[in-house]
Amino acid sequence: MHPLICGRCGEWDPEPDTSAGPHLLRCASCGHTRPFQRLPLLCVAGPSGTGKSTVARALLAGVSDRFVVLEQDLLWVGGLRDPTDDHRLFRSTWLRTAAMVQQSGRPVVLCGTVAPPELEYLPERALFDDVHYLVLTCEPEVLTRRLLSRPAWRDWDRERVDETLEYQEWLVAEADRLEAPLTLLDTTDRPPAETAEAVRRWVLERAEMFVPTE
Repeated sequence: MHPLICGRCGEWDPEPDTSAGPHLLRCASCGHTRPFQRLPLLCVAGPSGTGKSTVARALLAGVSDRFVVLEQDLLWVGGLRDPTDDHRLFRSTWLRTAAMVQQSGRPVVLCGTVAPPELEYLPERALFDDVHYLVLTCEPEVLTRRLLSRPAWRDWDRERVDETLEYQEWLVAEADRLEAPLTLLDTTDRPPAETAEAVRRWVLERAEMFVPTE
C-alpha cells in the first residue's frame, strides 16, 4: 500500500492527512479514510566515519524481532541525488519507504546521515509518530584519520573531510536546540561492538513507546 495513494479513488495526496485519527489516513480528494499504522521512526545518524554502517550490521542480530533496520545509503542512487532543498527527493523517498515497512507492525531504525531540519518539515513526516535521533560523533582527529583511510573509490579528500567536521560541530552545538532534540553518542574510544551495544540499548528503550494497531 502506497501511503500517498488512495485505495478508493486512486488519487495522489502529497500531504498526508492524519486528522481523522492517529492511525488513519484521509484522502483529500474523496474523503475516504483507511487504517494506517503511525509508529516511531528511530534515526541512528551522525557524520560519515562515526560507525553508522557498522552499527547497522550489528543491530540486525539484536533487534530484528521487533524493529526493521535499514541503511540509508541503499537508496543513494543517481536518480535520487538531486541536491535541491537538502536532497528532498532522497529524504521523502526514505520516509515513504519506512512508512510502508512500518505497516508490518515493526518500527524502522534508519541508519544514515540525517538531522531534524532535513525531515521534520517534509509532508511525509506526518506518516510517523515521534521521530527519535541518536547521533554518533567522534573526536575530529580520529574522524579525520578514519575518513582519509577509506578506499580511494569513496573520494574522500581534505576538503570533504573539513566539511564533515563542520557538520559534526554543528550537530553537537545544536543538539538541544533543534525541533527534535538529538541524543549524542561519542564513538571515539568505543570498540565497534560496544558502540553497537549502546545503540541497541537506545533502540530497545523505545520499544515500549508504540502500540501497534490491530
